[in-house]
This record gives sequence, C-alpha cells and structure tokens, in this order.
Amino acid sequence: MNLFSSFDPSANWSISSNWISTAMCLVMIPSMFWLIPSRLNFIWIKITSTLHKEFKTLLGPSSTGATLIFISLFAFILMNNFMGLFPYIFTSTSHMTLTLSLALPLWLTFMLFGWINNTIHMFAHLVPQGTPPVLMPFMVCIETISNVIRPGTLAIRLSANMIAGHLLMTLLGNTGATLSIWMVEILIIVQLLLLLLESAVSIIQSYVFAVLSTLYSSEVN
Repeated sequence: MNLFSSFDPSANWSISSNWISTAMCLVMIPSMFWLIPSRLNFIWIKITSTLHKEFKTLLGPSSTGATLIFISLFAFILMNNFMGLFPYIFTSTSHMTLTLSLALPLWLTFMLFGWINNTIHMFAHLVPQGTPPVLMPFMVCIETISNVIRPGTLAIRLSANMIAGHLLMTLLGNTGATLSIWMVEILIIVQLLLLLLESAVSIIQSYVFAVLSTLYSSEVN
C-alpha cells in the first residue's frame, strides 16, 4: 500500500463501475424536464455563449460550428473534475487513461489535417519568422519536439493538477486522528479552503485544456 493507492480504481462484484462517474452529470442535470429554463440553465447558457465568442475569435469567423466540440470538451472535463470533489466518487480526470484519450486523438487529428491540407504552411511553421540561417536546423528540431510533446503536456497538466490537490487533502485528512481538538478545528478550516481552491482548479484546468486545444487547432488551419 502506498499513498497513491487511494487513487486506484476499486471494483465490487467483479464489475468495474468507477468510470460510470464520467456520465453521471447526464443523470444529475435533467434540463430537458424543465418547462421554463432554470437558473442553472441560464448560467450554463451564459457560460457557453461566452466560450463560443472566445473560441470563435481564436478559430476565425469561418469556423462557427467548430466551437461546439471545444465547448463540449470543456463541459465534459469540468463535470468530471467536479464529480471528483464529492466523497467516495472516482476522479476519472486524475488518470492518464482518460486525459491522454482526450488529448491524443485531438492532436493527431489536427496534425493529419494540417499536413494533408496545408503542407507548406506546416513546414513554414517549423521555422519562426526572423530566425537567423545558422539557427534554422536547431529551430526545426525544437519546434518538432514541442509539437510532438503537446498531447503529453495536455494530459499530464490536467491529471497532475487533479492528483496534487486530492493528494494534499488526503495527507491532511489522515493526520486528523493524531491531533488535538483545537488543531482539528484548524484542520477543518484548512480543508474547506483547500476544497474551495480545488473547485477553482477544476474550472481553470478544464478551461485551459479547451483553450489550448483551440489554439492547436487554429495553428493548422
């Protein structure tokens, strides 16, 4: 048993039901049953319209419908991040199985689209404008490496941020049994502040993942 074993998927009755948490948001938010849009619906419509305007600026005016995939990606990661903040619920976004499954197909699609349709542009992108001729071979190597590691950095950034906060809360929670009553009260306040921080990290990380995916898409188009 090690510290990271608390993040291991656990299964009962020989059925791995942990990944069901990725689809629980569909059960928790039945907006289709509302006759009049609720306040939650109004908030969500406001968020999606703001994201649509921002992604449209990054992608260009010709790709209006392309923002839908990035808004859906943001919503999916945000719901999974928040589900992980509830007790006894499996945090799927803290595992590279999910984060790499989101990042790798996106990056591979962008690369294939760029190299097939805009080959000259992709070659030109390997050497930034104004690079001295002596440094050109090095810049090609650096740009190629930075392109190749993009899906890894996307996946690791999301999972590492999710694990870090949960791990800190687990470490602090395990010390509660050995503390005095006054220290436990301070510990609870610290845990609540950490939970607030984790909520902010959940929103920020899903936004960062979606924005970086949008930027990678706009580079090849």
